[in-house]
Amino acid sequence: MNSWLLGTLGALVLALLPWQAAQAQPTLTWLMREFPPLTIFEGPQKGQGAVDQMLAQLTLQMPQYHHIFLRVNRARSTQMLKERGLYCDPTLLWSGERARFVTFSLRAFATLSNGLIVRVQDLPLLQPYMVNGAVNLPALLDKSAMQVGIVPGRSYGQVIDPMLAQAPAQALVPHYGNDATSNLMQMEHLGRVQAFLGYWTEVRYLAQQQGIALNTLRFLPVLGDSHYKFTHIGCSKTPEGATAVQAINAQLRPLRQNTLPPLYARWLDEGMRQGYLQDAKRFFAVEDRAAGSDAGG
Repeated sequence: MNSWLLGTLGALVLALLPWQAAQAQPTLTWLMREFPPLTIFEGPQKGQGAVDQMLAQLTLQMPQYHHIFLRVNRARSTQMLKERGLYCDPTLLWSGERARFVTFSLRAFATLSNGLIVRVQDLPLLQPYMVNGAVNLPALLDKSAMQVGIVPGRSYGQVIDPMLAQAPAQALVPHYGNDATSNLMQMEHLGRVQAFLGYWTEVRYLAQQQGIALNTLRFLPVLGDSHYKFTHIGCSKTPEGATAVQAINAQLRPLRQNTLPPLYARWLDEGMRQGYLQDAKRFFAVEDRAAGSDAGG
């Protein structure tokens, strides 16, 4: 065999090595949905969401996987997590229902809880259902004529989810699609719904995008709910998913102490940031010392 042929074969083998290595890597599919300020897909702040930046660091530290990102809505993410394959959703709240088909990571972010978003002009409609500044959501859904917008498949936490499950069907306005919350805001702005459930940080971002004056809206906490929720990364409940979560947890432990909280805090009102950072540090220090039950979901 002449030297030219040997050199050609050698170059071909070297060219194939990266391809073979990629083929040998398991593919981890990240199920992404538009969820500002955690994930931002469009506009000048694209990719600057708290979870966007977490994933940039997390995936860099997990070179054993070939990472791909797929845009889905909440309903599609839930469906795919139930299928065979290695799928992970980086913005999940824990729930008993989800735990049947999802392997959850450690807590990743502490986020301010969701609540009822209403127009200032509609506040008088809610006065009969207010208790110490919080809304009695079951009473509102059961006794008022108001309709409340929700995103199907989204968990609003272990306190609010049972309230929605027991609510009269006519009291809820479900909205599907990739831009469900954004569309609910538009519906409320036009008076087609009187309120919807959401996160104030999400509403602040979307209001700016839609040109809705923030001072025309109010956030009302739900009576009995916690001040914070805790997001997790949730992967398929398979051996491959369990292995991926082990690798994810190894990276989350150091990241969530000092790196992740500021990524979320930047989206809060300036007066709330320092208190939030102190709370987040305390939450994760306690969990790292001893595993405990989840107050979020």
